[in-house]
Amino acid sequence: MPVERTDTLIIGGGQAGIAMSEHLGKAGVPHLVLEKNRIAEAWRTGRWDALVANGPAWHDRFPNLGFEDSSPDEFVSKDRMARYLVDYAAMIKAPIREGVEVTEATRLPERGGFMVKTSKGEIEARRIVAATGAFQHPVIPPIIPETAAVEQIHSYHYKNPDQLPEGAVMVVGAGSSGAQIADELNRAGRKVFLSVGPHDRPPRRYRGRDFVWWLGVLGLWDKAAPVPGTEHVTISVSGAYGGRTMDFRRLAGEGVILTGLTKGYADGVLGFADDLRTNVAAGDANYRELLDMADAYVARTGLALSEEPGAREAFPDPACLTNPLSSIDLAKEGVATIIWATGFRQDFNWLKVDTFNERGAPIHQRGVAAAPDVYFLGLPWQSRRGSSFLWGVWHDAKHIADQIAIQRAYLQYDGEAAIIAAAE
Repeated sequence: MPVERTDTLIIGGGQAGIAMSEHLGKAGVPHLVLEKNRIAEAWRTGRWDALVANGPAWHDRFPNLGFEDSSPDEFVSKDRMARYLVDYAAMIKAPIREGVEVTEATRLPERGGFMVKTSKGEIEARRIVAATGAFQHPVIPPIIPETAAVEQIHSYHYKNPDQLPEGAVMVVGAGSSGAQIADELNRAGRKVFLSVGPHDRPPRRYRGRDFVWWLGVLGLWDKAAPVPGTEHVTISVSGAYGGRTMDFRRLAGEGVILTGLTKGYADGVLGFADDLRTNVAAGDANYRELLDMADAYVARTGLALSEEPGAREAFPDPACLTNPLSSIDLAKEGVATIIWATGFRQDFNWLKVDTFNERGAPIHQRGVAAAPDVYFLGLPWQSRRGSSFLWGVWHDAKHIADQIAIQRAYLQYDGEAAIIAAAE
């Protein structure tokens, strides 16, 4: 049986793989997309039931298709987002094969390209785009042993309050996922503790504009990637309940008990760093900085956007902030579940090329790997702040497609260089 061949093989059928397929298709580059599960699987099964997009429908989309059944300022559901990606793949006729897992990709000796082993056979490809994104394997820090008398799950596996055993819940991590889950559980009547680490905390809306609009006009979505190793910035923002600023003082006033960063465990007692006030203050400073930048923009441009002095009014400091807990006895507090909203790790073990650092992170320039004919897409801060967002990955995919087209053009040249006659 002959080995199947293609020019470019895209690994991953989520938003990154679909965006990559669109641009390669427009450039006339033969390609295939392999997805080990289903298109947009993470949106289908790797999110909690009530999750909505963190950005409004007018913004969180690809440029060539809107959410026709949603209002522009709506925060669409996770299921609607999954359906959007399925529809988009169909619209561009992306050659996606679902249920095909890549197990290994190795270089072909002497003639270039790769031999790619999959669950459905082998494929030979001239180039590979790893479009598996940033959220591959949930990470639970090794703080509490699995034998402890408390259920531990990652936020990736949380679905709804009814899924959890009765009792209080400790949520570790106050980025968008952790803060929203803590809010949902508190509204469901659970006693909730929320461990808050360093974070950015933008306003949901200010002066009649969503914060995604402000980041756009202020040029902050295009902020260049930071120094390697400092790419991850926890952002606490939410589109839930129509979209509200994620204010930790407000959450505490509604019943959530805030703590500092979770740092240790012994004999049923969970310990916290003495950094809650510092972390909340830094989040407040980030919030005010964006307000200041927005006000300066309005003053500079003369836009008719009404002032909003109430945006600078703070909720009262709750007791858990003025007198932070250093630890809690899980049993005494009735904590039956710990939800770790502590991020993900990447896994490129299947890609047998020399383009990774000592931490296993890709070495690349705007997605173009240090190793020839290898590309990455969907990484946080791949080229800019917006790289891991739906619309941001679309623009990064365009850059990679351009680089692939350039390389193909060079390889198609088969003549001699022009000979320039000497001037008479």
